[in-house]
Amino acid sequence: MADTWLIVGLGNPGPRYEATRHNVGQMVIDELARRRSETLRSHKANARVAETWLRPGGAKLVLAKPNSFMNVSGGPVSALAAFYGVPAERVVIVHDELDIPFDSLKLKVGGGHGGHNGVRDVAKALGTPEFPRVRVGIGRPPGRQDPADWVLDPFGAAERPNLPIAIADAADAVEQLVEEGLLAAQQRHHAPRA
Repeated sequence: MADTWLIVGLGNPGPRYEATRHNVGQMVIDELARRRSETLRSHKANARVAETWLRPGGAKLVLAKPNSFMNVSGGPVSALAAFYGVPAERVVIVHDELDIPFDSLKLKVGGGHGGHNGVRDVAKALGTPEFPRVRVGIGRPPGRQDPADWVLDPFGAAERPNLPIAIADAADAVEQLVEEGLLAAQQRHHAPRA
């Protein structure tokens, strides 16, 4: 049987946060589900989930969006990992990243949380920071705006035309990470866009 991968998009629940920068990870989950004509359904682990496949005959994907707020994402993630029997090395966390410019992304396994409270909580709940991450760049706020406010704002008018491309790129990166491994995905997605 193919390996099962848990792909989790971090964010905040409810319409107030849907289009905010902090929810870009959940936007990527929506794109992965859309590509497979899947609908996320309520799961007892306090998340919405779709079970699908990378491709016919490929790895099983459990696409998930926690119903919890960002800073307490760990509970739903660890509950889903336990429910599906997925080890940390196959739990892919997709999240926003202030220190990466908008419209760029980076992949890594392990390391620190970089001040991202959702990632911090997931590492605590899983008992290890050694899980793959697809970090979707949202850039730093202009001027003196507090980063905590910036992440809860919707994407700006200048960003919105490129947002679907950034989301599609991140979805591609998730698929390549599962199919070909971290290094191949990094080599493709860390290169400057032509």
